Amino acid sequence: MAVKAMHHVGITVTDLAAAVAFFEELGLELEGKMHMEGPFVDGVIGLDGSRSQIAMLRTPDDRYRIEFSEFQAPQSIDGSSHAPIHAVGLRHIAFVVDDLDDTLARLRPHGAELVRNVETYQDILRTCYVRGPEGILVELSEFFS
Repeated sequence: MAVKAMHHVGITVTDLAAAVAFFEELGLELEGKMHMEGPFVDGVIGLDGSRSQIAMLRTPDDRYRIEFSEFQAPQSIDGSSHAPIHAVGLRHIAFVVDDLDDTLARLRPHGAELVRNVETYQDILRTCYVRGPEGILVELSEFFS
């Protein structure tokens, strides 16, 4: 077996505090924050003289993590953060929520914008996409019992 487990997904942002606040409101838990720089980091990521702040958040079931990085050096470049869903690359993160309407109401003050509609699929689920901070696409689904 090559892969033992998934550790985390990394997302680069320009406003770490806003990203953390949004995903904490969604229900993720902050594991910690730290400053990253030096030869080890430069060697791993391939950028000389890098300096960044990172925050690691985990899902309540402790199975998945998202690492958010905000670079002080070198300056971040636009990676087409508002690309549509059919653009090549990592496009969205999906979460199951208990109450979709409540979740949307709590996320709106943190900048969440509904991509189009909340849709119902048969008697299985209600789902939608929202754009969060930095244009991150988040799929939210509430499954019916």
